[in-house]
Amino acid sequence: MINFNIIEEKKFKYFESSPGKEPIILLHGLLGALSNFDGIINTFSDRYNVVVPILPLFEISPRSLTVMNLVGFVEDFVHHKNFEKVHILGNSLGGHIAQLYTLKNPDQVLSLILTGSSGLFENSMGNTFPKRGNYEYIKSKAEGVFYNPEVATKELVDEVYTTVNNLKKAICVVAIAKSAVRHNLEDKLHLITTPTLIVWGIQDTVTPIWVGEKFHELLSNSLMVKIDKCGHAPMMELPDLFNQALEDFLNRLRENTFNSVSKESYTLNI
Repeated sequence: MINFNIIEEKKFKYFESSPGKEPIILLHGLLGALSNFDGIINTFSDRYNVVVPILPLFEISPRSLTVMNLVGFVEDFVHHKNFEKVHILGNSLGGHIAQLYTLKNPDQVLSLILTGSSGLFENSMGNTFPKRGNYEYIKSKAEGVFYNPEVATKELVDEVYTTVNNLKKAICVVAIAKSAVRHNLEDKLHLITTPTLIVWGIQDTVTPIWVGEKFHELLSNSLMVKIDKCGHAPMMELPDLFNQALEDFLNRLRENTFNSVSKESYTLNI
C-alpha cells in the first residue's frame, strides 16, 4: 500500500508517488478527493509517477471560480513540477478540466483518460443550491452516484454533508457547476487528436452512458470501455475493472498498437 502523504509547496497541495517516472495526473471531481483514486495509485505507482493535485475549489473567490481558472491552476502546477509530457485523467469535473487542458496544451499530453466526465452534459446537485442541513437528501444524492449504494460510505456522505453545509463552500459548488455548464465542449472536441480512453459506468445517472458514447463519437482518436453494474465513478466502484481498462490502454500506447480507426468499444463485467 502507498503512503498518501500530501506535499505542500507554494500554492499547491498534491500527492506524488514516484518522482522521475512518466507522470499520470489525476483530476478529481467537484466533491471528489484523493481517496477517489486509491485503486489507481496502488496499481500504477510502481511504473508511473501518479500525481494528484488538490484542486483549489474552495480557496478561490466564488466570483472568480471558473473552469478556465482551474485549467490555469493545472497549467501552473505542471510548470511548477517541470513535467514535459503527461498522461491526464479526470473524473466528472476533473475530466472537463482535462479536456480543456488538452485543448490548450496538446503537445504536452501523451494521453487523455475520461471517466464520468462533464463537458457535454451532466445531472448534478450543483446546478441548484444544495439542500443544506438535510442529511438524508445528501445521503441519497451520494448513494445515487453509484450503482451499488454501499460504495457511499458514511465517511463519504459525512464529507459531502460537511462541504455543502459550509456556506462559502456551497456557493463555490454552485459557481463551478454553472461555469461547467457554460463551457460545453461539443463544438471543440474534434480538435482533440490526443489518444483518449473513455471509461464509463453503464448505470451512470450523473453523466448517462449516452454522454460517454457522444464523447466517443466526437473524439476521433478514442477507445471506449463500458463497465456494467457501475455508476459515475468507475475507479471507485469497480477499481479492478477500471484498472484493467487503463492497463490495456497504456500498454497499447507503449507498444504503439493503439488504433482508433475502428472506433473500438467494449464492455467489462464483474
